[in-house]
Parts: sequence; C-alpha cells; structure tokens
Amino acid sequence: EVGAAVTFLASDDIQGRDTGSEGIAEAATYIEKQLQSFGVKPYYETYRDHFKARDLDAYNVVGFLEGTDSELKNEVVLIGAHYDHIGLRARPVENDSIGNGANDNATGTATVLAMAKYFAASKSNKRTIVFALFSAEEMGLLGSKHLAERMKNDNVNLYTMVNFEMMGVPFPDRDYQVFATGYDLSNMAEVLNKYAGNKLVGKSDEAAKFNLFKRSDNYPFYEQFKVAAQTISSCDLTNFDFYHHVDDEADIMDFNHMANTINNLAPALEGMINAPTQEIKMNE
Repeated sequence: EVGAAVTFLASDDIQGRDTGSEGIAEAATYIEKQLQSFGVKPYYETYRDHFKARDLDAYNVVGFLEGTDSELKNEVVLIGAHYDHIGLRARPVENDSIGNGANDNATGTATVLAMAKYFAASKSNKRTIVFALFSAEEMGLLGSKHLAERMKNDNVNLYTMVNFEMMGVPFPDRDYQVFATGYDLSNMAEVLNKYAGNKLVGKSDEAAKFNLFKRSDNYPFYEQFKVAAQTISSCDLTNFDFYHHVDDEADIMDFNHMANTINNLAPALEGMINAPTQEIKMNE
C-alpha cells in the first residue's frame, strides 16, 4: 500500500507536484479520495485548506478523526507531512527534468495516509487526530505556517504535532529506525520508544548540525503553540544522494523498510494519543 501511494505521487505524470501546478492538484485529489475511503472526515467545510503561496492558489489537505473519549477528544494530536515538491528542474539530467520527490516527500505523505487508515479502522483514538498534508513546504513552509496560524486563531487545543519527512530509505548503521528533529527539546522520542517497546526513535547528530528542526513543517506549529512539534525521518541526507534531484524516484525507495517502520510507529503513536495524561513535555 505504501508502495502504491509513493509510486502514484512520484510518477512522471504528476510532474514533481510543484505548488500551483496541475500535478499537485492531481496529488491532492488522490489524497482526498484516500482519506474519504478510510472514513476520515474533512477538517473544514472540505478537505482543502486554501491559502496564497506568493501569487499562487494553494491548499493543504486536512482531515480528522474525532477522539472517542469525552474529555480527551478536546485535545488534538496533529500528524502531518508535505505533499508538494519542486516540480521541473531547470537543468535536465540525461533528458530527465522531473523532480519526482519520492523520498521528499511522497514517503512522508504515504506514511500519514497509512496512519489515517490505521486509526480510522481501529477507532481507538481517545484524543482527536488531525491529518494534514501541506503544500508549499518547498517555498518556505508556507502551507504549515498558514494552517498553524489558522488553528491558533481558532483556539485549537494542540497537544503535540508529529511530522513525517523522507521515510523511504533506512539507515545502514544506526541503533534506531528513525530520528526526531529537535531531539533534546522534548521527551517525545522517549515516550514513543516506551510504547514501541524498543529504540525506535533516536538522535541524529547530522540533523542537529543542520538544524533540521527549523526546516520542516513541524516548526510553524512549535512557533505558534510552543508545544512539542517534531519531525520523524529515516533520512538525514547521509544515507541518500538524490535530495532535490531528478533521480529521487519511487523505484529506489525501500518499501519493506517503510512498512516495517510504519508498523512500529503506529502502536507507539497510539499509546501517546491514548495516554490518560499529557506525557510529552518540553524540556526546560
């Protein structure tokens, strides 16, 4: 299933999912149909959260599952990823000019869809979950900035935000499957590992060096809400040579790794979402 989602989103037909393009409109329609088929409702009047990306019409795709607990459902956990990419490259490589964006970030999008399917089927979430697929990340986190501001203005009670970015390749030499950006800012990794029952989430020195915490869609939610909002990834660019390259194609993704990671992450997120108290805290 994750292979099918990544393959569709990163196909040549969709032309690299550039914000404002026909290709990203196709990607958004695909995501909406997936959410609808799972039974995930639109968060606003429709799934599309419209905004202007410079002079372009853009939209995030946002759905939700209401929490099952009468008290805890008032707290929101946001699970997100950006579904846009860079479109066509100015300089073709071997006559290929399409930045397919398989790892960046069709894999993160597929991970969010897998989580949406899991929780919609299990009906186990005590807290409300919002699933957000962001546009215009590549233009400077514009989609996530828009949604974070909108949710803040609506006084949404955001408990925590988990963002997925570049989930398609494994680390060959680490004692963890994925890392969390901003690892030392909160105890999110510790809490997820507790529910996973193993060292699922670790710290990447490379991510810390390049301050990846501020470079993905988690950051606007941290800025607006001052809660733990972090990105989970299995790629800090030490293990992937095709960042923003025409060769970031679906056929070099490791779908077994993705499925295994998602199967480990789902119960970890479930434990966090259903805990009777807010266990995730910002570190002092």
